[in-house]
Amino acid sequence: MKMIHALQDRDDPNSLSARFRRARSAKVRAMIQAIFRDRGRCRIIDLGGEPNYWRVFDPEELRASGVHILLVNPAAQVVDDPMFASIAGDACALPQFADDAFDLVHSNSVIEHVGDWLRMEAFAREVRRLAPCYYVQTPNFGFPVEPHFSTPFFHWRSEPSRAKRLMARRHGFCERQADMGAAMRAVQSARLLDKAQFRFLFPDAVHVDERVLGLTKSLIAFRDGPV
Repeated sequence: MKMIHALQDRDDPNSLSARFRRARSAKVRAMIQAIFRDRGRCRIIDLGGEPNYWRVFDPEELRASGVHILLVNPAAQVVDDPMFASIAGDACALPQFADDAFDLVHSNSVIEHVGDWLRMEAFAREVRRLAPCYYVQTPNFGFPVEPHFSTPFFHWRSEPSRAKRLMARRHGFCERQADMGAAMRAVQSARLLDKAQFRFLFPDAVHVDERVLGLTKSLIAFRDGPV
């Protein structure tokens, strides 16, 4: 299990997670460049994002492409780079922004954290509404290792079973939980989607499977422009 945890360590530039993030950045970079060529700038809304994620990109290239990134999270973040702004908001409901208020919606490993299916649908509607282009990534339910708990087949067990195991010991990035209430909140904090669910939520996207040893590890949906 320690090996799996190490492979998923986002702070380790040599981890599997970091390498996949760099590979994903190539598509996002291409989308930014295309938008810049067309519009002379690129306004991005990053739902659930953090400035650290964008370190995988060349900051000077982003600035040269007229990039400005608005981060939306339940609590506003402190940012010290004028390329970023941060607000507190619910990514499932952002009525303060008009349709196509941005050039690109970006979301990396967030939709699985927004809550139940109704909130996932609301999140997907906002993604599709806020910009003509979007890029969304999420872990695949069908992959045997869940990225948050780093334990093979753990996410395929029932919620009560997972909660009991979390009360017994730590799993991956999740500490041992003190009681059933805390354990259930931890279990329900991440609800992975399978391919059929993801394709339903983003029917106008190009869908790409991110694979490890022939198995789909993550699901990616992107739209390059209006449909």
